[in-house]
Amino acid sequence: MTSFLLVLALAAAINPSGHWEGAVDTPQRSVTFQVDLTTINGALGGAITVPSQHLNGLPLTKVVVDGASVTFGARSDQLLAATIADDGKTMSGTFTMDAYSFPFALTRTGEARIEPLPTSAPIAKELEGTWNGTLTGATAEIHLVLTMRNEPDGGARATIVNVDEGGLRLPMRVTQRASTITLTTSVVDGSFEGELNASGELVGTYRQSGMEVPLTFHRGR
Repeated sequence: MTSFLLVLALAAAINPSGHWEGAVDTPQRSVTFQVDLTTINGALGGAITVPSQHLNGLPLTKVVVDGASVTFGARSDQLLAATIADDGKTMSGTFTMDAYSFPFALTRTGEARIEPLPTSAPIAKELEGTWNGTLTGATAEIHLVLTMRNEPDGGARATIVNVDEGGLRLPMRVTQRASTITLTTSVVDGSFEGELNASGELVGTYRQSGMEVPLTFHRGR
């Protein structure tokens, strides 16, 4: 019984914090990616980078640790579940997406590299709050929730949540010039520029990787 308790104690002591590099193996190709795990505001969090998909430091929305097991993901519908080796230097597991599962392995290469959330100059009071918008493509609609607020430290913060893609979150930098706002992010090659019209809507254009799509944000309820 004593040795069994010792094993449990050792498993509970494994800390997943750090910078991890590796790949997920799909039938078509091996996709390299990086994960950074660390304590953020008292809770374990992190970010994922996938160079081939032009994703740089996409915030994780879920990190759960149970002994030597860790589950994490930037989307609720795409999760990675792994077991950390006893030496804490590697982890291996399964990436699940819809009905598909693919093996992956990661190696810890150093300390976590988490970029601080972007901060901006204060914004007008009428821009603060929650806004809802819909990107309309050729085959589907993508519903977005934009949140903008002024912080007690004097700066402003903005976030866009993609409701239809597992709730992934994009931290945005917001710039206001009169009634025009520009939202940019370093996570993806995307931006939004719009104007607050007389009806209280943010009407503008979303741009990503050479694509331009009209986008209007309406005040949330």
